[in-house]
Formats: sequence, structure tokens, C-alpha cells
Amino acid sequence: MTVTELLSYDAALAAYDPVMGLEVHVELGTKTKMFCGCSTELGAEPNSQTCPTCLGLPGSLPVVNAIGVESAVKIGLALNCEIAEWCRFARKNYFYPDMPKNFQTSQYDEPIAFNGYLDVQLEDGEVFRVEIERAHMEEDTGKSTHVGGATGRIHGASHSLLDYNRAGIPLIEIVTKPIVGAGERAPEVAKAYVAELRELIKALGVSEARMEMGQMRCDVNLSLMPKGSQKFGTRSETKNVNSLRSVERAARFEIQRHAAVLQSGGTIVQETRHFHEDDGSTTSGRVKEEAEDYRYFPEPDLVPVAPARAWVEELRAGLPELPRVRRNRLREEWGINEHDMQSILNAGAVDLIVATVEAGADSAAARKWWMGELARSANEQGKGLDELGITPAQVARVAALVAEGSLNDKLARQVLEGVLAGEGSPDEVVDKRGLKVVSDEGALGAAVDEAIASNAAIADKIRGGKVAAVGALVGAVMKTTRGQADAARVKELILEKLGVSE
Repeated sequence: MTVTELLSYDAALAAYDPVMGLEVHVELGTKTKMFCGCSTELGAEPNSQTCPTCLGLPGSLPVVNAIGVESAVKIGLALNCEIAEWCRFARKNYFYPDMPKNFQTSQYDEPIAFNGYLDVQLEDGEVFRVEIERAHMEEDTGKSTHVGGATGRIHGASHSLLDYNRAGIPLIEIVTKPIVGAGERAPEVAKAYVAELRELIKALGVSEARMEMGQMRCDVNLSLMPKGSQKFGTRSETKNVNSLRSVERAARFEIQRHAAVLQSGGTIVQETRHFHEDDGSTTSGRVKEEAEDYRYFPEPDLVPVAPARAWVEELRAGLPELPRVRRNRLREEWGINEHDMQSILNAGAVDLIVATVEAGADSAAARKWWMGELARSANEQGKGLDELGITPAQVARVAALVAEGSLNDKLARQVLEGVLAGEGSPDEVVDKRGLKVVSDEGALGAAVDEAIASNAAIADKIRGGKVAAVGALVGAVMKTTRGQADAARVKELILEKLGVSE
């Protein structure tokens, strides 16, 4: 199936209802691995952060990471889940070269958290509830690097390199219940859910959840039901999707691909699929196993986990303000409507604006610069706002210079441009470029006199009552001062000199 053979999205949704299941893996930010004391620090030499336990050597025994369990409980509570009074780890058996033990220590029928939900807000303000089946603890696999092929995948590679530094890093897998009823908005719901989940994980402080670094990955399960049917279709699972945009694109592509196969009389194969960033397509990976194929059985080397109820309630009481609650509070504090708040959220500017306010700017000025000039620059460069070479403190300083009258908006934009270009701090850019507002009354008065003398006809119109014509004289003064005059003060001076009141 190629991209050109897809059914149109509208035609697909006219015939079928999508059913989604989203599995999100979150790497926890613990200092050591889930079942041993090896470091989780990034960037180390391959295979230098390993030990007999995470390499699965005979005679080694695992020990559960206490912070990993605590993080799992926090995530479960934040997702409105029930927390198990007693749960166990299990061995998930399969042969993968990047799992040296030949099994993954995970949880199967006894997860630590289950039966929760997360409310997500779509771009038009509609709130959609995504129900959570479970959140369970497990360990990550190692990293395979396939060498010699054109795609970086195993097919066509001449050999593979294995790095077990990542093997054993704590993971929390969060699995939704089947998501039905989203209709044509299913891809948007998938994106919004992963975005909200990422913000929640970051707020809890249990992971940086940086998708581009693999700290948070989403598997998109999708099937289609014919309109009017209640029976789920055969699903595909698009693995390890690592950006919000890609989650949405993967869901949309699979809806169109499934529909095309079904409409042509074909059969959907239950399989895993790879997502391709370049064109938004997916391709077949391998036939997908059922749970029984993994031969789960209780892990004999680990004792059950039984979180004390008092401890769980202590963790519940200590949860930080969660993202949706925080956004509603900020929206009220900033005096903006839900549409504006959603635009700020979509731009990834919430935390930047908060930090700018904390650095001394008022919220209106912070929003103005991040959502205006800086958003434009980020868009032109194809970057996120947080990737620009400017800090909230620097934006706050620009806002302060405007507030005190040292800069006007035009000059402030030039200062931001200079900071983004690496010319230094806002004050350094002002000094290097000579951008301060001309505030000397004598210099301004001379510039106003010159503008009146050079534009006598316009001055006469103003004296005759056409006060709106003053804009032409203001423009002349601003040109003379290279935009470095306070336009409001220039207007006042012109009207004073012409003996006209506004």
C-alpha cells in the first residue's frame, strides 16, 4: 500500500468509525536503573553503564528502584487511577537482541495503577475524556544501531551494533482504553492526549518527557468499524512515534490506509508498523503478537509491591498543580479568553510567559513579545519558541526598557533581533546599535520645528482643525530621528507648537 493508494480522509470517515488505543512509554528521570544500581546518565560510552543484573548474567538478582515505584504512583494518581494495594512484576518472554536477558521485567495482569482518565482540550475548546486502562512499571531495552543499509533499519544492513546502557532504564507504560466516538477528530484527540500527558509528566517532575530524545514515545493502535457496527476491526500498531505532529499524522494515515484496504475487499493484518517522518506514511514491521505469545509469568526474583495506603495519600496530597488546573488559573490571572489561552498552549509559550512574568514583566507584555515578534521568528526558522536564542529574563528586560520609555516598540523589535542574532544582552544590543529613544526635549523640539517648517501646508491644515493630519508630521519626525523618538511625545510637541488642542 503506497501513499497514492490511500482512500481520501472524508471518504474513510463516511464509511467507518475509527477506534484508537494509545500506549505511551515514559522514561523516568531516576539516577539509576529500575532493577540495578547502574547510572542512567546520557552520553556515556556504549556498554559502560552495565552490570551483571542488567546484562542478565547468571546468579544476578534484581532490586526494585524505590523512586521508580514512587513515580509510578504519582503518575497513576495524576491520571485519576486506582492504585493497587498489591501488585507483582512479571517476565515478558521474547527474543530481541537488545534485551540481553531474553525477557523484559514488566507488569501484566496486576499493574500498579488502573482505571483512570485524562481530560484533554482540543483546539476549539472542546474537552474530550480519554479513559486509562492501566499504567504499569517495566524496564527499557537496549539500543540497536543498524549499519550499512540505506534506511537505518535492520533490512538491508550489513551488521548491527548493540548498546546496553539503556537496557533496564525505568519505564512507565500508560495504556488507554479503546478511544471511540472521536470520529473525524480522532487524530486531533490523539495529539491532544499525548500533549496533555507530556505536560502532566513534566509537571510531576518524574521525567523531562522529551519526545525528540526518546524519553516519551507513543504507539498508535488503530482499527476501523463500519458505520453502525459495534465490533472492533483488526488493529495495527504504529510503534515509537516521537513527536506530537507525528502522532496525529500516523493516526490519520492509518485511518486512510485501513479504509482503502477494506474498501478494496482486502483484510487488515494485525502487525506493528514503522512511521516515516518524511512523508507521514507507515510501513509494515512484523506480525503483532497476542499477549499469550509472550508467555507471561510472575517474576520469581522480585517481591510483590504493596504501596501503603497512608503513603499513597501522602503522595496524593503532595501532587503539584496539574497542567489543566494551572492553565485555567493563569487564564484568569492574565485576563484572557480560552481561545487566546489555547493559542498560547499550541505555541508552547505557557512556561516561557510565566518565566518572563517571574523575571519582572507584566503578563500582557510577556504575551505580546512571545506570541508576536518571537513567534514570527520561530516560525521563520522552523523552530519551537524554546529553541530560540533568547531567555525569558532577556524578554523581560526588553519589556522593562519599553515600560521605562528607553525603547519604543519598533526599537524593541530591533533589540530582540539583535539578541536572537547573538549580539549580546538587550542592553548590549541597545548600546552597540544606538537604539535608545531620543528623549532630549531640545533635540525633539528641533526635529519638530524642522518637520513643521518643511511641511507648512500640513501644519496649516492642523491649525485649521484637521488634527488627524498630525500623523504626517509625526512620521516626518520619526524619520529624522530614525524611529528613536517617542511618537506620543512628538505628537504632543507638534500640537503645542501649533497651538492646537486635541
